[in-house]
Amino acid sequence: MLRLPSLIALHYFEVAARTKSFAAAAKELNVTPAAISHQIKALEEYLGVDLFIRHHRRVSLTPAARLALPELQDGFQALGRGVEKIRSYGEERLIVTVCAEPLFATKWIVPRLHRFYARCPDAEVRLQASLHTVDRSRDSAFGVADLKRAGIDVSVRLGYGNYAGLEPLRLMSLDLVPLCAPELASAVDDLDTLSRLPLLCDSTLTRFNEPYGWKEWFKQQGCDIGALRELRFGNGLLALEAAIAGQGALLGSRQLHQAELRAGKLTVLADRPLSSDQAYYVVSAGAGLERPIAGQFREWLVDEAGIR
Repeated sequence: MLRLPSLIALHYFEVAARTKSFAAAAKELNVTPAAISHQIKALEEYLGVDLFIRHHRRVSLTPAARLALPELQDGFQALGRGVEKIRSYGEERLIVTVCAEPLFATKWIVPRLHRFYARCPDAEVRLQASLHTVDRSRDSAFGVADLKRAGIDVSVRLGYGNYAGLEPLRLMSLDLVPLCAPELASAVDDLDTLSRLPLLCDSTLTRFNEPYGWKEWFKQQGCDIGALRELRFGNGLLALEAAIAGQGALLGSRQLHQAELRAGKLTVLADRPLSSDQAYYVVSAGAGLERPIAGQFREWLVDEAGIR
């Protein structure tokens, strides 16, 4: 390998060549002009060629220096980028960016995060909630490139599990049952009285191209109903708060609403889940493409879901 002169001398040369002044270079580098002159002289002796023509209070480049300067500057920039990559790897190797549907992120991931930190105490989870994790159709166009473009390490998607170049793992089925506040439940005797309640709708479910909601639930029960009074909310969290406040009945997941059911804020009106082809899937770039911390978080999600 070609022996190189001192990187300090080369750096001093680059700054002095760029500023065309030993004094200005000394000021930028926070050293004395004498230190600049000493390093330049040592570099010239090492290379066997003059690099500067000395003038009164300024210097100019020799032809050899002008020829070499652009490549040296490119080299220092490349070195800087390499060092920054090493530094950022050290800082970010334990940061994992996760994105999930808002209800799943809030009601399932967040309450369990302390267990992930117990497993990986030095990790930092950057959790995002977005409806963009909900697939509209069975043939999703979501793939590895979309993860990289969004800067996401691990995504929990609500859909059908068809993702190009990914290896999705099914975490949880989307089985929904009628829920409501206990004080409202006392007024529900049968499906007919249930159908006359305000029916709260999570608009997340309307993102599917295939109809999925209260009408489908009543139809599955063999109940021939007319018009329903449906109140729509922009996401599952808003619909959940409305149900807790006694504003109507909600089709919700017992797994995602465990805390509210245990606390007695909600009760199950009918233990008849709406069957669905959709489910929650965890996806990531996969072995060989993802950072170790992303793989550890994905494995933790799998363990929490108990799907092994």
